[in-house]
Amino acid sequence: MEEVRGANTWTEELASLVEDTGIHYAGEPEILARPRKSVRDEPELEKENLKDQVTAFLKSWGEMLLELGKGCKDILQQTVVTEDSFVVQKLGGPVAKVSGRLRFLNDFLPEDRDPIHAWPVVFFVFILALCVLSFNTNRDNSVPPVKKVRIHPPSASRILLPDGRHLAYHELGVQADRARYSLIAPHSFLSSRLAEGIPGVRTSLLEDFGVRLVTFDLPGFGESDPHPSRNLNSSALDMLHLANAVGVSDKFWVVGYSSGSMHAWAALRYIPDRVAGAAMFAPMINPYEPSMTKEEMRRTWEEWLPRRRFMYFLARRFPKLLSFSYRRSFLSGKHGRIDKWMSLSLKKKDEVLIEDPIFEEYWHRDVEESIRQGNTKPFIEEAVLQVSNWGFRLADLQVRKECQRRGFLPWLRAMYSQEECELAGFLDPIHIWQGMDDQVVPPSITDYISRVLPAAVVHKLPYEGHFSYFFFCDDCHLQIFSTLFGSPQGPLEQKTEMVETPSEGDTEKAYSVTNSSSE
Repeated sequence: MEEVRGANTWTEELASLVEDTGIHYAGEPEILARPRKSVRDEPELEKENLKDQVTAFLKSWGEMLLELGKGCKDILQQTVVTEDSFVVQKLGGPVAKVSGRLRFLNDFLPEDRDPIHAWPVVFFVFILALCVLSFNTNRDNSVPPVKKVRIHPPSASRILLPDGRHLAYHELGVQADRARYSLIAPHSFLSSRLAEGIPGVRTSLLEDFGVRLVTFDLPGFGESDPHPSRNLNSSALDMLHLANAVGVSDKFWVVGYSSGSMHAWAALRYIPDRVAGAAMFAPMINPYEPSMTKEEMRRTWEEWLPRRRFMYFLARRFPKLLSFSYRRSFLSGKHGRIDKWMSLSLKKKDEVLIEDPIFEEYWHRDVEESIRQGNTKPFIEEAVLQVSNWGFRLADLQVRKECQRRGFLPWLRAMYSQEECELAGFLDPIHIWQGMDDQVVPPSITDYISRVLPAAVVHKLPYEGHFSYFFFCDDCHLQIFSTLFGSPQGPLEQKTEMVETPSEGDTEKAYSVTNSSSE
């Protein structure tokens, strides 16, 4: 019995399994309660900060989105991608053909990669990289900020042409009544009257040679009104009206630089009686000139960048598409480098020049004046004129004899008298300066001009580029004027009219002489 009584009762066994709650039942032996630890003795739990809460929240959201994506993928595989779905029935055939043609691209993937999974990842990374490059906000502080284009208040002198248009012009050098030589200079593409015909020429040099230099804005450029249907003939007539309006009564010289030389060529062709001579600097011609040989054409086009060739192609075939390129470059409201905007390939001397602050200031101001009207039409017209039929050939300027032989009467007259012939073409001097390192207007173009105009005097400039000899070079400008006009003689003397009142004796003497002559 004692062994039975000494055994633990069921209450004692239960108490051994659970903690003592402090409740004791009557009639049962008292069980010693286990000492409970105080709250102070327990270690305090660390509180979570905001960063840990946000991290856990994002982590849980990421897991939820991952599960959502897997669910959507399963739904698509079970509904859309099955062979019985509408999408697969309609697009399965074309997609299979395209994938068959592009199957060769799988050769560029590793052997252990499934093309179905690899190519979407490649395209996604490609698009992501483009987005990063487009919206990169980490700008390099070492790159200078892009200057914005400013539009200045009108400042040009203007004349009224017979057709009602206004032509803006700019004068340098001596006054009209003291000018020994007058020069008129049409500007090139993306330029204006502020280019001053010969950029950087000193006023003192013009005065030493007695030169008056007049530049003007082409129609639609600067402050000149646009022309509804301009061509090279209208350009020559604009120069003629300008010369008459500013008081050039005698012949004048024309100065042509780069693409602006086509307007100078037009003056030699359409108003030769008013032109005393031509000074051409890296003169441009129609790049599609049919009389050029294959070798001349090859040597010319190989010097140009592919983008420039493409711009010539657009000007010849799809000129309206040029507007898009112009809006993204010089009409974008921001300044840029001349070689980037004009798609030019430059050599060392030109590179050094265009990085000079003086040239940069000149270039920015000239561009701002050129695009004053903010219209792409005059620039498109200029580009189209360059690659179109000019209405004449350079060979027409060559001096030659022309005899009137058309018709029966001239032929009969030639049978019994000496045949009447007259000289045709441009009879006055043509000087051409060409840099041998010029990749904008390659020397092959000057070689062509020299072939069709053998009377033209060509000055070849070793190691000179498109800008280096013509821009901001005092010694070069002195050589140019010395070649054209000889030694400097200064401006003309002003003539002062002396009005003398005759005396009585002189009056009587004059009267007697008059009477004797009348007798």
